[in-house]
Amino acid sequence: MRSELIDVATGGTEVVFDLTSRCEQFVAREAHQAQGDGLLHMFVPHATAGIAILETGAGSDTDLLAVLEQLLPRDFSWRHRHGSQGHGRDHVLPALVPPFASIPVLDGRMMLGTWQSICLVDTNVDNPRRQVRLSWLPG
Repeated sequence: MRSELIDVATGGTEVVFDLTSRCEQFVAREAHQAQGDGLLHMFVPHATAGIAILETGAGSDTDLLAVLEQLLPRDFSWRHRHGSQGHGRDHVLPALVPPFASIPVLDGRMMLGTWQSICLVDTNVDNPRRQVRLSWLPG
């Protein structure tokens, strides 16, 4: 297994950040050395972020943030209270949007559907920088 930690600047607002091109670059390097087949695994080593595979650019990313606000409202009486208002919701997020995902890779190409993108979901406005661990498991 080979692994790389990438830095992502998410800023100070809730975001669905597209990681697909970064993942493609990593897979291109690793798959070339391993004859093309394997598994890409992504993991976010943070308690307040997750990985989602969804369509971006057509409103689904904004819809996801809106649904998360309805499911996990900032103005709820969260017991976890440090940080900005409603920060407790950020710690519940990974139960709904897990901090990991895996994608099969065949002939050096991620087997994503036509409209699928790999995204970091970050609702924590207190942490403007994130890391994502990309791991290559050869087939």
